[in-house]
Amino acid sequence: MTDRPASWRMPTPKQMEKLAAEADRRRAPTASGPDAPLPAEYWESVLKDPRAGATVAQARQQRLSEIKAHVLRVSCRRCERTLEIQTAVAVRLCGDNALWKDVAQRLLDNTCQQRTGRHEEDGCWPGFEMP
Repeated sequence: MTDRPASWRMPTPKQMEKLAAEADRRRAPTASGPDAPLPAEYWESVLKDPRAGATVAQARQQRLSEIKAHVLRVSCRRCERTLEIQTAVAVRLCGDNALWKDVAQRLLDNTCQQRTGRHEEDGCWPGFEMP
């Protein structure tokens, strides 16, 4: 047997219950539950984000020269394929004034994995993500 002080012994179940009850009493009620309102700092950071004012529809209509993102991403809502291209490469291939929706459609054209044989139905359906 070692010479340890009594405080090093494992507490009894009754003592553990007492310690747990004391900890619960000391714990202050917090407003971090799922129904609690979010802090003001959170909303300030959301509104300061440069993407806060733009919708996906507006992002589709942007010219490549207006997009600040380094990588552009478009996915097909039909075959679930996702393509990425660097903004600099897209500018080099299509020019500064090209619209992002046209570049995205061009990336997806004739590469859809699901073919029906009907010209009207074939091809990818672009789903744009915010750059």
